[in-house]
Amino acid sequence: MEHAFHLTPIGWVRLEYQHEVAYRLNYCDGEDPGASSSLFSCEVFRQLDDYFAGKLKDFKVECCLEGTDFQKRVWQALLQIPYGQTLTYGAIAGMAGSPNACRGAGQAIHRNPLAIIYPCHRVIGADGSLTGYGGGLEKKKWLLDLEGWQAT
Repeated sequence: MEHAFHLTPIGWVRLEYQHEVAYRLNYCDGEDPGASSSLFSCEVFRQLDDYFAGKLKDFKVECCLEGTDFQKRVWQALLQIPYGQTLTYGAIAGMAGSPNACRGAGQAIHRNPLAIIYPCHRVIGADGSLTGYGGGLEKKKWLLDLEGWQAT
């Protein structure tokens, strides 16, 4: 597995990939001098830059999701949330085929291996509040603000 780092407007991210397939994209503390760089990582980071510049709404990155069947269904449901919109944990659980599994959906979302690409920042509490985000609520709000989301 190779890895590369990129500085975004909300901090460093670490991409783990192999054979032009992304396995993980998560927030981290900084650059690792041993990290590799490839055409694939440069393309992923170009798409991230375009997203942060407001030019990209949907990522076109080959990804491999490793998890349980339920987790994979939850992560796939995240891709159905349109740019600038939000859904609740309950709605995501329903989309994953288990409408009563709100907590399970929340746990799967917490384990999302591909932050931003699989937009877990677009999931909010049933009361409309911003809840839980692996990168911190400040980053979640920043991403939603970037997308033009309006709290109701």
